[in-house]
Amino acid sequence: MDALETGTLAVPGATLHYEVRGSGPLLLLMCGGNSDAAVFEPLAEILSGDYRVVSLDPRGNSRSPLDGPPTDQRIDVHADDAYRLIERLNPFGGPAAVFGSCSGGLTALELALRHPEEVRSLVVHEPPALGLLPDAADRLAFIDAVYATYRRDGIPAAMAQLSALFGDRPAPVLAEAHDNTEFFLAHVMRPFTRYAPDLAALAPLAARITVAGGRSSRAQIIHRPALALAGHLGQTVLEFPGGHVGYAKYPGEFARLLTGALDAAAREDPVLP
Repeated sequence: MDALETGTLAVPGATLHYEVRGSGPLLLLMCGGNSDAAVFEPLAEILSGDYRVVSLDPRGNSRSPLDGPPTDQRIDVHADDAYRLIERLNPFGGPAAVFGSCSGGLTALELALRHPEEVRSLVVHEPPALGLLPDAADRLAFIDAVYATYRRDGIPAAMAQLSALFGDRPAPVLAEAHDNTEFFLAHVMRPFTRYAPDLAALAPLAARITVAGGRSSRAQIIHRPALALAGHLGQTVLEFPGGHVGYAKYPGEFARLLTGALDAAAREDPVLP
């Protein structure tokens, strides 16, 4: 496996920190919530035997500072960040494979919609598109209540309340370069959970998209948007080991299933070469 390379990319309004491992076709890993590239280290090491694996800290998180004061984040802007990163790090051109977890999955869907020529195959793992649910109004009101708790009572109380989406379990301890929880609660949680992908525009791309979820989180609220999205795309949810962040606990099995799903989607789509 090749040595880790790190770099920065200036984009409008921010400077992105990214990491590159391995060689071969480009695979972009997009984390969610308050995570950064560190959460993917074990998974990326395994995948780097077959791919040129790129991971990044989303703008505003950890080593990707914003140019100005913190503001509410927009998924279209994050998708454009991903596009610029692919353009920078894919010297041979051609579409990339993409894996997006949680809010990174929402960004990945928007990337595919805005730049379909850049995405050969895409796995989205439990994207929190609460707007796709039949009880969307109630779920989004809950997110607003979590935000109100954060403003009134602070971070621990808000995170304890948010755990209802994950079966009332506390958030697992994950590798991270910096703690981004406050930025997530203040500027990411509400705008991202309100995102609903354009399902009609996604339909022609369905062959190259795999909707995934955790085997251990199938009964949790956070799993429900994956079921809804898969249903709209005429799919069933591909189950991966563990729960919402199974890639961190079971990187070996996760990498095997992820590689299989990405390769299968790339073969099935007749549009891309």
